[in-house]
Amino acid sequence: MKPSKLIFQILSVILLFTSCNQHPEIGLLMDTTARERWAKDRDLFVEKVNEHGGEVTVKVADSDASVQFQQALELINSGIDVLVIIPVDMTVAAGIVKMAKKSQIPVISYDRLIRDSDIDFYVSTDNINVGEQMADFLTTVKPTGNYVLIGGPTSDNNSFQLHLGWMNVLQPLIDKGDISVIKDNFVPQWEPEEAYKMMKPLLEEGLKVDAIIAGNDALAAGAIKALKEYDLAGDVLVAGQDADIEAIRNIIFGDQTITIYKPIESLAFNAADAAVKMAKGKDPTDNMSFTVNNGHRLVPAILLDGQVVNKQNIRMTVISEGFVAEQEIFE
Repeated sequence: MKPSKLIFQILSVILLFTSCNQHPEIGLLMDTTARERWAKDRDLFVEKVNEHGGEVTVKVADSDASVQFQQALELINSGIDVLVIIPVDMTVAAGIVKMAKKSQIPVISYDRLIRDSDIDFYVSTDNINVGEQMADFLTTVKPTGNYVLIGGPTSDNNSFQLHLGWMNVLQPLIDKGDISVIKDNFVPQWEPEEAYKMMKPLLEEGLKVDAIIAGNDALAAGAIKALKEYDLAGDVLVAGQDADIEAIRNIIFGDQTITIYKPIESLAFNAADAAVKMAKGKDPTDNMSFTVNNGHRLVPAILLDGQVVNKQNIRMTVISEGFVAEQEIFE
């Protein structure tokens, strides 16, 4: 073979590979979009990937782990470059990661850590700190009394991290005898009805409840529904997270004390940026030193801070940052 022809063939191969992934195909597996927070994550993530010249195929499992597994199989077989997962169930999701890695597809765990798996990257808030913020605010307002803890599903690692954060603040007060936790349960789903069913028997028994810390705003809303039936809404402190519109309204009307605003735009943009870099064969962890142990390996991670939103700072937080429009709150 002539040297010139060999050089041409080598250059052709190089050009072929360098042209690959210039239009990254990203798969996004979502638990649900029923809560407005997750619809925002989806839209922001897709927007950022599109800005980088990539495309996103979104699959929503409607909180069914078996459906999410099947959707993962479809995306992997379609030839995506990177898989981003918001897991329904972290154990099932670990199987998805294993399947993706067999096809040499990098995996990003979004918001919820997938434990005991070979994920490549993790983008989330510091959920232990979020839990601490929730408990710290309520205990500052109400340093003594009866507390109820409503944790999310145990299939979600965030539920454990939030609970750890709560107990970091509460345990010293429990040890002193200032606070009594009269109910501390994890619920099966991130749904209002679960918290309502948990609170109803307590209130029926006539137990005095001073404060409720709920794993998210949906659970907080369920607790508030039960409180309203006993004319206790507004008298009991309630904390949630996600800054849902309903939570903001409940705070304004005095039924909820705080929510935690997560920097969803930064979460989505960081995840999108990492996904596009991976699809192009670049290392998104350059100049990064922070890692999270998921039980299998130390995973490069970005953990962002949440922000307390209360009645006094709504305009300075979620409204000023464009997370919600003021007119939406009063629709």
